[in-house]
Amino acid sequence: MSDQSSFPTQTDASPAKRHWASALTLDLTPLRTSGQYRLLYFGQFVSAFGSAISYVVLPWQMYQLTRSSFYVGMLGVAEFVPMFVLAFVGGALADAFDRRRLVILMEAAMTLCCAVLVANALAPQPSVAVLFAVAALFAACNALHRPAHEALTPRLVPPEQMAAVGALTMFRYSIAFIIGTSCAGLVTSKLGASIGYALDGLTFLASVTALWLMKPVPPPAAAEQPSLEAVKQAWRYARSRQELLGTYLIDINAMFFGMPMALFPALAEPFGPSAVGMFYATPALGALLVTLSSGWTERVERHGRAVVLAAAVWGLAIIGFGLTKQLWLALTFLVVAFGADAVSGIFRMTIWNQTIPDHLRGRMASIEMISYTTGPYLGNAEAGLAASLLGLRNSVALGGALCVAGCVALAFCLPRFIQYKGREGIAQKQAEEAARAKEARVI
Repeated sequence: MSDQSSFPTQTDASPAKRHWASALTLDLTPLRTSGQYRLLYFGQFVSAFGSAISYVVLPWQMYQLTRSSFYVGMLGVAEFVPMFVLAFVGGALADAFDRRRLVILMEAAMTLCCAVLVANALAPQPSVAVLFAVAALFAACNALHRPAHEALTPRLVPPEQMAAVGALTMFRYSIAFIIGTSCAGLVTSKLGASIGYALDGLTFLASVTALWLMKPVPPPAAAEQPSLEAVKQAWRYARSRQELLGTYLIDINAMFFGMPMALFPALAEPFGPSAVGMFYATPALGALLVTLSSGWTERVERHGRAVVLAAAVWGLAIIGFGLTKQLWLALTFLVVAFGADAVSGIFRMTIWNQTIPDHLRGRMASIEMISYTTGPYLGNAEAGLAASLLGLRNSVALGGALCVAGCVALAFCLPRFIQYKGREGIAQKQAEEAARAKEARVI
């Protein structure tokens, strides 16, 4: 046997190898350590597949019935209004009642919406009015569902694991979108809208079952009752914290100026009929690649700086996407852009979940929901208007440049956001929750 004493052994090298391996892989710690989070995560994972199917089937059916892109676009208006109005209500309810029960009720309501869509699709003459009405109901239910769901997670997972939670959330959405939209293609071409809606309803039932198996999550001590004053309190709290304002404003800036998805059909046309499908699939691929290699995010301490840098990379990649005339390069820029957006999303979720006290988490989640939905809605409208005035490629490139400029300006105006450190956010949250608990005991 040869003498191996002078050579590094596998055991000697393994800590470094394990360090780098963990830094470049998806961190599954929250799923391993919390059975309650596992139930929530996998229930929502299944539900997301069905939602991705309806995301494609509903506008497809609308176009089949009307042959009008205008009607398809108006679905977004029908969804935006109830979402914006009821998000505040959903946040106030999430802080006053059992969050798990609220999520169950809203998912049961969305299951009924799917049943209505199935019945409408099977009718001899499906109604366009029903599609608009159910789209609005879906948005209303989601506005009440999302704050409760977002506020539920910090009750199940410790603050130091929130970066991993953000990556797992991005992974769930990416996989669901890639596979769900692929299934939707089969549904629209072979099976019909009723099957797509039925599949969505079944996935909601699976999620409701998982939620039912979870333990109750009672409201925080001395919970605020739903009221206009309770909503105003959340807004005042958000304005007082630059690290929160930064997450909202940076994302709105990036999505308003840089969101190119409304222009995908026109931009893809020179590359051939298959290019538009590639354009729509590539964003999810970019996010998936980031989440699969997201172990490094838990080692980042300055989360605000990471959000700004990621948003700036998004803007630079959008500039490249707008200027290139080669398909492979356009797709590469999209992968980079939406990968950067995923990085931003991971750290924004980390800041929210680590720094917001539990008694405000639902109401703050409603503000978050408005911030990350308003940008894409208005950004697509802005992209269409700018393209009509400046041309397709010029409008996309200019939008990316304005995004980068906005990131620089916001970083200058929000110095505490750039300086924010995760440990400080956790300490502040713990102090605020302790003070709240002491106040509740005195009362």
